[in-house]
Amino acid sequence: MSYQQFGIRPDLVERVKFKMKNPATKERLKQLIDGANKYDLQDRVKVAKWVKSAARILNEPLTSIQEQQIVNFVLAQKIDPKNTFHLIKLWAMFR
Repeated sequence: MSYQQFGIRPDLVERVKFKMKNPATKERLKQLIDGANKYDLQDRVKVAKWVKSAARILNEPLTSIQEQQIVNFVLAQKIDPKNTFHLIKLWAMFR
C-alpha cells in the first residue's frame, strides 16, 4: 500500500529523505523511536506524538491533516520492528 493512497505528498517524502541523509538528524530520529515495538506502533496517541516530534526535528511544518495522514499510514502498515520482512517492505516503499 503506497503512502500516496493516504494523501501523503511525494514532495514531502523527498524532502524528509533528503534531510535524513544528515547523520545528526538521522541519529536524533533513531533515538526518538528507540525501543518502539509493534504495540507502540499501533497506538494512535504514541504515533501522533512521534510524528510531531519528528516534524520538529526535521524542521518540517505539518498541518494537522498531514499529521493525521501520516499517523493513519503508520497504523495501516501494522509494522513490527522486529520482523525483517516488514522493515524490507518499508525500505522498498521509500527508496
